[in-house]
Amino acid sequence: MGLFKRNPFGHILFLKRWLIRIAGALTHRRYQGFNELYIEGSEILKKLPDTNVLFVSNHQTYFADVVSMFHVFNATLSGRVDSIKNIGYLWDPKLNLYYVAAGETMKAGLLPRILAYAGAITVSRTWREKGKEIERKVNFKDTENIGIALDDGWVITFPQGTTKPWKPIRKGTAHIIKNYKPIVVPIVIDGFRRSFDKKGLRIKKRGILQSFEIKEPLDIDYENDSVEKIVEQLEYAIEQHPSFLKVIPTEEIEAEEKLNESRKWEY
Repeated sequence: MGLFKRNPFGHILFLKRWLIRIAGALTHRRYQGFNELYIEGSEILKKLPDTNVLFVSNHQTYFADVVSMFHVFNATLSGRVDSIKNIGYLWDPKLNLYYVAAGETMKAGLLPRILAYAGAITVSRTWREKGKEIERKVNFKDTENIGIALDDGWVITFPQGTTKPWKPIRKGTAHIIKNYKPIVVPIVIDGFRRSFDKKGLRIKKRGILQSFEIKEPLDIDYENDSVEKIVEQLEYAIEQHPSFLKVIPTEEIEAEEKLNESRKWEY
């Protein structure tokens, strides 16, 4: 019976394990070869419980962001510190790891459908569909599914709901935090937009230094903090609050680009 054991969403864990192994092996050099992934704060992951953890992050590509998280999380849980070297960590991946994604994105082709089996919790966006602005009521089944995933393990979400920077945090994430009271761990990524195409499937440029910072869990008063206060906390935590636009000098951005151009990676 163990061979056909399923998670709460009916996915066969044996198949999910092999899917993560294969996808991980195929994508590893995107973060440890063609480009470099600089990781900071991975020791925080080792202190977390096995369930009811919500990771919130800024978003730069459809798939490369979350794939990097699967690599970093599994590498760390296998004993590595701020490193994804030696892909042996893929042999025994964390199977109760999920990520929130737009339903239309995960249905757009065979590959996204396959990747969805690795742990996608598909949701219907209430504000946008097929590139057009819409107004749709919240599907409470989506929220319930996120709650089920939190009860089973770790969940990754991108609360801006878009790969465009500096967009506002969606209040739905704050409501989920208040309702399910998860440990909320912020992640800030950078460099993925320069490395990959928008979907995160094709390498656009090599030799890019990608960064991946895991921060300490947020201090949230689930009962008394308002939705608005939690939204503001998330904006600051994933460095997408409008105030950050004023503290990123142009010369710093130019210096980073020069560093990426001058540095040579040897593999």
